[in-house]
Amino acid sequence: MAETRDVVELILQDHRRMEDLFRLMRSVEADRAAALREFADLLTAHALAEEAEVYPALKRYKDIDDEELEHGEHEHDDGNRALLRLLEVAEVGSEEWDSALEALAEAITHHTDEEERTILNGARENVATQRREELGVAFLQERERRLKEGSGSVENVRRIVNG
Repeated sequence: MAETRDVVELILQDHRRMEDLFRLMRSVEADRAAALREFADLLTAHALAEEAEVYPALKRYKDIDDEELEHGEHEHDDGNRALLRLLEVAEVGSEEWDSALEALAEAITHHTDEEERTILNGARENVATQRREELGVAFLQERERRLKEGSGSVENVRRIVNG
């Protein structure tokens, strides 16, 4: 994948990686537990970086709907709750695992679809390339910091959900 600093492209790359990880979590031939660990870290770091660096900056643009940004944050909460449910399942591949994985996939797929159609298209149309690149650098730095902290640990996800 080509290196980019454009925040829109960086967010899209994360979305595509999450889709790949969902496929691995569904496969009996994959290391599903490892895929979940990577997914949990990426999802939480991604959402926290969006909320810290991207969404507040986009609120300054009159043609980007503040309600969509707030809705995106609420959908992050929904995703975190669904993630916590899956992280708390004792047996990978059990019926409970499959049910929790389905709920997580639905929550995240719904969010990424809406975010791509509304927030990210709004950024493409209204935010200059240089500013999108500045936001991309800030997003990456925050996301990497969160990844290093182990943002997807069950304890941290529980704190996020209960906080």
